[in-house]
Amino acid sequence: MALKMFDLAGAHERHRFSPYCWRVRLACAHKGLALDTVPWRFADKAQLPTPNEGTVPLLVDDDRIVSDSWKIAEYLDARYPRMPLFEGTQAKSQALFIKFWSERALHPLISSMVLKDVWLGLHEKDKDYFRVSREKRFGKTLEEIEANREETRVRFSQAIDPLRATLTSQTFLSGTAPGHADHIVFGTFMWARCTSNFEVLEESDPVWVWREKMLGLHDGLALKAQRNTAPAQ
Repeated sequence: MALKMFDLAGAHERHRFSPYCWRVRLACAHKGLALDTVPWRFADKAQLPTPNEGTVPLLVDDDRIVSDSWKIAEYLDARYPRMPLFEGTQAKSQALFIKFWSERALHPLISSMVLKDVWLGLHEKDKDYFRVSREKRFGKTLEEIEANREETRVRFSQAIDPLRATLTSQTFLSGTAPGHADHIVFGTFMWARCTSNFEVLEESDPVWVWREKMLGLHDGLALKAQRNTAPAQ
């Protein structure tokens, strides 16, 4: 039986954009595990199985329920050790650093560039919640946040310089082959790619080259992902 994951979706069910859910999708593909995804929206919290925290990703494996992308990765390696996500405790510790760096240094900048586009691509039942919660978090309207995204792109380019330097020296963050550190950071780029036509990278950037390699993995799993088709406003 395939694993099942509740996966954040936009207005179109095939529009899946959560960076955390993408981590799990890539982790399962890396391990060769079949994964069925269930489209889920912010307004559907009551539809999640219990116990849960009202958020996704949420993985269901027979009678086991696991939430939080990092805990899911740990579970997958413990339950299905073939093709490990973490090659030893040192690799796991390094990936944990990448997780926090990505979430605390990159996510706020990506948010500032694509939040309005995320909102445009949401199902109508999610739009009020998303706008109110995000505008409260940022202290600005979505339109005000978007207005400065050219400046934010410059700051983002500066923030990813350690990533750029690493990928100049080696093919993947995990070395010669992609590992879960790559899944984590790539999930952040998939968030931007799936929700917005605003390009956060230059083609000459080594990070662009790495992103293209990641898009092609697993028979183009990420490359084939549905992108936001909502018209810009």
